Amino acid sequence: MADKIIRVLLVDDHQVVRRGLRTFLEVQDDIEVVGEAADGAEGVARSEELRPDVVLMDIKMPGTDGIEALRKLRELDNPAKVLIVTSFTEQRTVVPALRAGASGYVYKDVDPEALAGAIRSVHAGHVLLQPEVAGALLAQEDGGTGTGRGSTLTEREREVLGLIADGRSNREIARALVLSEKTVKTHVSNILMKLDLADRTQAALWAVRHGVAG
Repeated sequence: MADKIIRVLLVDDHQVVRRGLRTFLEVQDDIEVVGEAADGAEGVARSEELRPDVVLMDIKMPGTDGIEALRKLRELDNPAKVLIVTSFTEQRTVVPALRAGASGYVYKDVDPEALAGAIRSVHAGHVLLQPEVAGALLAQEDGGTGTGRGSTLTEREREVLGLIADGRSNREIARALVLSEKTVKTHVSNILMKLDLADRTQAALWAVRHGVAG
């Protein structure tokens, strides 16, 4: 069972929020809180030190905020999935975080069981986007150049891209297409390279915009 434990880092400037999150998550059999940080800079340093599977990241923090921390984690090629936990519902706040590399977001008043489910979901490779935020992201994308790049995808890569847009993890895609997980990872890397995209979130949005999604 040890290899199935999801290691989580909490990044929030409010100690009471971190305490509340830790109290709930520590009773989950498959989730372990491995550390905490009080701002984005400390969050980046702790992520590099502890190598968590999932980071629960606040957006608004003094000093280095959550969006800047996300960008730094990407620059460092840190593999942790970042789930934004925020009290801000405005698209102008959440959309930049998703564009910076977050795997999704939940609100701070989320039901505890839903939070645990969200952690499991992003850890499995899913992207958590609420419809109104997905729409805002799509509206901001430049559609003038994407379609041409799509013509370079092979038929198999288009199948994989469609399943990414459906929120499938690499393991689920491998099972659906009867491929090895290693082969799927190669396809995903090729898709991101050919479409000049940074991550699965952007790939999923590209697929929706250009009619590849199921």
